[in-house]
Amino acid sequence: MSRRAGRARTQIPSALVFVFCLSAFAFPPPEGPRVDSLGPNLYAYISDNDSSANSTFLIGPKSILVVDTSIDHFEAEKLLREIRKISPLPVGYIVNTHYHPDHQGGNGIIGPDAAVISSPFTRERTIAVAEATSKPGAARPAGHEFMFRPATETFTDKLTIYLGDNPVEIIAAWPAHTLGDVYVYFPKQRAVATGDLYLTNSVPAMDQGSAAHWIQDLDQILALPADHFVPGHFEVGTRQTIQRFRDYMNDLNTQVVAFAKTGATEEEIRQKIQLPQYSDFRQYAKYEATFGDNAAAILKQIRSAK
Repeated sequence: MSRRAGRARTQIPSALVFVFCLSAFAFPPPEGPRVDSLGPNLYAYISDNDSSANSTFLIGPKSILVVDTSIDHFEAEKLLREIRKISPLPVGYIVNTHYHPDHQGGNGIIGPDAAVISSPFTRERTIAVAEATSKPGAARPAGHEFMFRPATETFTDKLTIYLGDNPVEIIAAWPAHTLGDVYVYFPKQRAVATGDLYLTNSVPAMDQGSAAHWIQDLDQILALPADHFVPGHFEVGTRQTIQRFRDYMNDLNTQVVAFAKTGATEEEIRQKIQLPQYSDFRQYAKYEATFGDNAAAILKQIRSAK
């Protein structure tokens, strides 16, 4: 068993907890979805509903690959309409960066017959969430018709597939935001689809994972010869914006580690952390996406590791 595969077995919370986390980015919407060209045949779909994730799609000679598929039937139809403005080809591949419904609730609409690729952990969690939300009387966010399709193929470290002569590198990055994140690198277009490993100028919400390993993953992403970074939410980033997000994670983690060594409580750490250089980052207390919430999550990671 590989090191990454072993981590996927770490204890996780109830699937239902994270069904409601899909609203963690229910921010005021932009003025309609946008499609940005990132290079030959590669596009970023920037959602106009920030409770639904961004997507990235590559048009091949015979089929299309889509990274993340929106939150539900309605949002996936919007994404599919934008794809169809560019190509009538079938969607042959879907990559899900992690298991949260806002990134994969549209799988069944975008690619009902597509090969679905994710980490083993994401596949397990997808099945659990789908079962939990499909039961009669099950609690679920109002108005969402999820169209889950769990992975038909999983991997543990790296998987490369080809659409014509375009390589697509799918790379494991867990534990980080979750216990099963992946990101997708498009070498010819010098672009990366990061999922929620990166958010443009925003504080992330944290699932069970590892901030320390997350920082290492961001270093690996920054080491790639890439110019465009499609985040899980908000506008496409640059090397400068993803570097700044990485620096935020590192500065916060460094402070929490130091405070933890002194035996500081969660409340003390929330009050003592100082991050004025990131005061322009979006923060959302309602969704536990603030400096203090991130610090508390990292403290829990440190103490659970011991």
